[in-house]
Amino acid sequence: MGVELDLEFTADGVPVLMHDETVERTTNGSGRLSDLTFDEIRKLNPCAKHKLWHKCQNEKVPTLREAVVESMRHNLIIYFDVKGHANQAVDALKQLYQEFPTLYDNSVVCSFTPDVVYKMRQADKDVVTALTHRPWLLSYLGDGTPRFSAFWKHYFYVMVDIIIDWSLHSFLWRLCGVSGFLIQKDFVSPEYVSQWASKGIHVVAWTVNTFAEKSYYENVLECSYITDSLLEDCEPHI
Repeated sequence: MGVELDLEFTADGVPVLMHDETVERTTNGSGRLSDLTFDEIRKLNPCAKHKLWHKCQNEKVPTLREAVVESMRHNLIIYFDVKGHANQAVDALKQLYQEFPTLYDNSVVCSFTPDVVYKMRQADKDVVTALTHRPWLLSYLGDGTPRFSAFWKHYFYVMVDIIIDWSLHSFLWRLCGVSGFLIQKDFVSPEYVSQWASKGIHVVAWTVNTFAEKSYYENVLECSYITDSLLEDCEPHI
């Protein structure tokens, strides 16, 4: 069992856990994370919008190190999800691996950006890495709606998506030295899992939320997955 830690940075360069670029969706604050200092972030409650907010009114946005220590205390596998800031992220993670060598055996650094994964491997070849991917990410939203109304812009990004998908599956995975491929669940099939397995690559599907989906991935695909809840039958994730 594991946990995903979304790595971001405050305005003064402190690595913290935050999924979005802004703080409105999850906290009782507002603004872009990159414009807020660590002291300002620390005053926010990251559980403010959660349905169980009344049970965690004194929670604070954790630093990356605090989250790692807590995860290791529970013997969890850690997926470090790096959105960007390649150089900053690599420096922060390298320090953690040096401080906590057990991370080499129970963590994965993953990113949509091959640059992050490549630089992480260059900084420390012993770190396990994975590429994250959703086909048509640039040209379509998660529900299948085109991102752009302009004809030329839409098809330009369709072509970019095709090139990215081909590059990831043909040579970037090898160039980055990954051990895993985190793929949006709708694009996973038995053939897809077998194809990667033949290359020694482990497939992890995201985000698998309903009981029916979990049963299919566990019993039919025999594939690892990322979910929003181990206990609840959540809304399907697109």
